[in-house]
Amino acid sequence: MIIKNRFSFKLSLAALALGAIVGSGCGAKTDSGAGDAPSTGCVADKNPAPPDVVPDGIPLGLVASENGDLKPWGEDSAKGARLAVQVFNAAGGVDGKKVSLYIEDSNSKPEQGKSAAEKLVSEDKVICLLGEVASGITAQMGTVAEEKKVPLIAVGATRTDLTAGKPDMFRVCYTDAFQGPVMAKFAYEKLGLRNVALVTDKKQPYSTGLSDSFRAFFVKLGGKIVGEEFYESGATQFQAQLTNLKALNPDGLFMSGYFNETGPIARQAKDAGLNVKMMGGDGWDSSDILKSGGDAILGSYFCNHYNNKDDRPEVKDFLKKWGTRYDCSVPGTTMGALAYDATMLACQALKVAKTKDAAGLRDAIESTEGFKGVSGDITLKGMHGNPPKRALVVQLTKEGQVFAKAYDVGPDGLPK
Repeated sequence: MIIKNRFSFKLSLAALALGAIVGSGCGAKTDSGAGDAPSTGCVADKNPAPPDVVPDGIPLGLVASENGDLKPWGEDSAKGARLAVQVFNAAGGVDGKKVSLYIEDSNSKPEQGKSAAEKLVSEDKVICLLGEVASGITAQMGTVAEEKKVPLIAVGATRTDLTAGKPDMFRVCYTDAFQGPVMAKFAYEKLGLRNVALVTDKKQPYSTGLSDSFRAFFVKLGGKIVGEEFYESGATQFQAQLTNLKALNPDGLFMSGYFNETGPIARQAKDAGLNVKMMGGDGWDSSDILKSGGDAILGSYFCNHYNNKDDRPEVKDFLKKWGTRYDCSVPGTTMGALAYDATMLACQALKVAKTKDAAGLRDAIESTEGFKGVSGDITLKGMHGNPPKRALVVQLTKEGQVFAKAYDVGPDGLPK
């Protein structure tokens, strides 16, 4: 992942069969992307929230985009991490000691993400880094983790090569090597597309990597990539690229960038008469895309990690705790659940770490097997930092996200 919000899931009977059934959650309906949860008489805790930093606490550090373009994800990341620490400490912590959570703002920028990680390690003496959502920011954090020999658990960074050759780096999300093929398989087999064009943000490693993985698997299935056009984050006008693609007569567009630009791209594509199926990755995960894309984005599909209406007990328990702490709301983005998982995984690893320092924690994280996360089971042992995770395909409607299909990981690491 990478960056942005989530929408409401209206789950069908097919979704029930796949385990994504409507569950009870705690909180009133919100304009969320992770899926609204029905109110179940939640009572918010009106007591002051416990402090992030406690005396003699074991220090963990989160880097989150609390400001900037990725703020929706950063806000949920901070909430998820704080909630995990609160739950862990309330349960007794580890060996009689509680965990302290230090949070620094990346401002949605890679260079500031690196500075934030350096501060956390050098000044706050954290023994584990958590974050980020954007792959580009996480990569910069990774240079700090590698230099200082501190483990890093990425929240939503899906860029495939992020952990390559970096034994101190882990993640709790799927990778683009899986996400791209998921969307290619869905496009080819479920939508019946054969001639797809790519629209790629060349400034974002996430986008370029996701386009590449989609292309490779779509061609392997027998499809054709008729063309690819590029833009850079922050752009607002895409008419030239879309005019070029329209001349190639595609039957689908795969737009691998973040929601900031893909909403306007969808709107301008419709204006240009490019009326084809549109698809994307988890970078679409923001309610803002419904505003910027308007009617043009409706009916499009993208890949996601988690939904508030999943019926698993881990999700129900998480939503109850979230609602109690956060005024009976539900997470607005999947990053709330992923950040909770990353933080709780680190906390649980502390319990089995032979030494309560960075080296001991790193070894304990690497040995994780079958961790029951809110976003799904997480195994890191022997996986080079990349847990095999199920992915969901959702469709955008005026009400939000509608479940379309779930894909599990096959023995070859590809969707089955």
